[in-house]
Amino acid sequence: MSVDDAYLFGEAAKLLRSGETIALCIIVDKVGSGPRGVGAKMIVYGDGKSIGSIGGGKFERILIERALEVIKNGHSKLVEFSLGSGSGIETGLICGGNLKVLIDVIKPNPRLIIVGSGSIAKPLAEVACIAGFEVIVVDDNEKTATHDRFPMASRLIVKPLVKALSELELRGSDFIAIIHGDVEIEYAVLKELLRRKPRYIGLLGSKRKVAEFRRRLKIEGFNEDDLSILHAPIGIDINAETPGEIAVSIVAELIKILRGS
Repeated sequence: MSVDDAYLFGEAAKLLRSGETIALCIIVDKVGSGPRGVGAKMIVYGDGKSIGSIGGGKFERILIERALEVIKNGHSKLVEFSLGSGSGIETGLICGGNLKVLIDVIKPNPRLIIVGSGSIAKPLAEVACIAGFEVIVVDDNEKTATHDRFPMASRLIVKPLVKALSELELRGSDFIAIIHGDVEIEYAVLKELLRRKPRYIGLLGSKRKVAEFRRRLKIEGFNEDDLSILHAPIGIDINAETPGEIAVSIVAELIKILRGS
């Protein structure tokens, strides 16, 4: 079913806010006859559902299949379709035309969940926000976890940490920075998060602390594959000392992983 652009992009915004990657399919070139003209749009969800229409029938089914492939590999693509004329993927239509469709992958802003609200958390939230991350702050300290200190946070959750994280709907694409400071609380949080399998968990601390955590985790049944998402000590080694410098080193590491380096 064809829908107007305002509705289409409104639904796209909702999907992106929920963390879903989508494909925006746009007819960018048309030769001869075809069911829709240049500029016709359709959005394809990651589960194969769609909003809008750029032709219907077998053509649209093939397009959805290609869009799902593009969503999976994360790279936008220009695809040519034959509607009974010219080159491109055969659609079975006999309109006599030829279409080129841009399948554009649109990803939500990456999400960083900061566990802690102390001296490093504040510049980390600021730098991450500048770099395009949606920031969520989770802490058990109501004195430091405030909207005045973290106005850039999309959510601020102040309650016992393990409980807060168990209630938070994590995504497989999430980045998490554990910078709380209490060793046993951090260990409990780390165990909870490893079971949830986000994309990245960074832990602030010395190499000795990290080694001890790894030793305890292995005793409790976590294997090297489970620990592959753990980056500790957190951040790229740039000899950072101040909270601001540490924040930069952490965000640099997030970007490196986000871009696949």
